[in-house]
Amino acid sequence: MATINYLTTVQLDHGAIKLLSAELHRLGIQRPLIVTDKGIRAAGILDKVLESLGDTVAFSIYEDTPPNPTEAAVVAATKMFVNSECDGIIAIGGGSSIDLGKATALLATHPDPLQTYAAVEGGASRISERVAPLVAIPTTAGTGSEVGRGSVIVMNSGRKLGLLSPFLLPKVAICDPDLTMGLPPMLTAATGMDAIAHCIETFLAPAINPPAEAIALDGLRRGIGNIEKATRDGSDRDARWNMMVAAMEGALAFQKGLGAVHALSHPLGAVPGVSLHHGTLNAVLLPAVLRFNKSVTESKQAALVQSMGLAVGADPAEHIELLNSRIGMPRGLGAMGVPRSVLADIAAAAMKDHCHATNPRVATVDDYRQMLEESY
Repeated sequence: MATINYLTTVQLDHGAIKLLSAELHRLGIQRPLIVTDKGIRAAGILDKVLESLGDTVAFSIYEDTPPNPTEAAVVAATKMFVNSECDGIIAIGGGSSIDLGKATALLATHPDPLQTYAAVEGGASRISERVAPLVAIPTTAGTGSEVGRGSVIVMNSGRKLGLLSPFLLPKVAICDPDLTMGLPPMLTAATGMDAIAHCIETFLAPAINPPAEAIALDGLRRGIGNIEKATRDGSDRDARWNMMVAAMEGALAFQKGLGAVHALSHPLGAVPGVSLHHGTLNAVLLPAVLRFNKSVTESKQAALVQSMGLAVGADPAEHIELLNSRIGMPRGLGAMGVPRSVLADIAAAAMKDHCHATNPRVATVDDYRQMLEESY
C-alpha cells in the first residue's frame, strides 16, 4: 500500500517576488515575522522583499539565523513572534532560515520544549494544524525546504534532529530565480549538490512512490545539466531557473525518504567548533554512499545513469567525484576541518537519524564508519 500526498502552492518564475503581498492577503497574514539572516540583508535581498510588501502589512524582522539553525535561535525568534503579536511568518534565505521559520511557526503555537516534536522522539503526532502559516522565499537552489515538510534543528542537547509533519509545509513557496543571481560560485555549487543529493537519495529509497521517483529523476536531470553552468556564470538565467526547479523537485520528492548521506550529514552538521555546510557535506559523502548501496539498487542504475546524462554502464559515484572536483568541492571531510576523532561518534549518531531507516541497504555502525573513512 502506498500513501501519496502532494503538497503546497508554488509561485515559480523570474520576478515571482512581486506576488508576495497578494499571497499574504490570500492567507490572511497581516503581521508577519520575517525570519532571515544578516547575509540576506547585506546582499540587498531583504530590501527587495520589503519593497514588494510596500505598506500593506506591519512586520517584525528576526535576522540572527545561524548557518545551522539552533533551538536557542528558535526560542529567540518565537519570543519576537509572540511579543510582536505576529500572525504568520515569512522565511527568506536558504534552508537554514526556512527551517528556522518552520520551527518558530511550530513553537509559537505549541508547548515547549522543541525537541519533543523531533521525529526520532515520536514527535510527529504532537504537531497539529495550529502551526502558524508560513511563506517561504528561497534565495539558494539547494535544500528545497520551501516545499518540504521537515525542519532540521540543532537542539540544546547537541543533537541535530528533524521535525517532520505535513503541518510544517509552507502555505506558499515563492521561487524567484532572480533572488539567486548574486549567489557566489562556491555556494551555488554547494547548494546545487544538496539538490542533486536529494534527487538521487530519494530515487534510490525503497518506499513505493512512482510520482516521487519521476519528479526526482527530472530534478536530477536539471541539476546535473545546469550546476556547472550556474557555478561558472551566475548570471545565466536559464541555468538559475533550472537549478531552482531541481532544488524544489528534490524536496517535493524526498517525502519518499532519503538515506545514508543525510543520516551522516545531519550529525556532522552539529559537530561543535566547526561550521560545516550541509550541501558540501552531502557532495563529499555521496560517492561512498552510492558505492555502499549499489548492490541493492542495480534495478535502478539504468534510470539513474540516463537521468545523469551518462553513457550506458557508467558509474554514478565516479561521475559525482569528478563533478565535485570540477565545481570546487573539498576533497574530503578532512579538508573541511572534520576531526578524525569524531568519526566513531558520527557513525553511532547516524544509526539514530530518521534518514537511516529509509536507506535502501541496511547499514551498521561499522558500515557508516567505513563510509566516513572513504569520504575523509
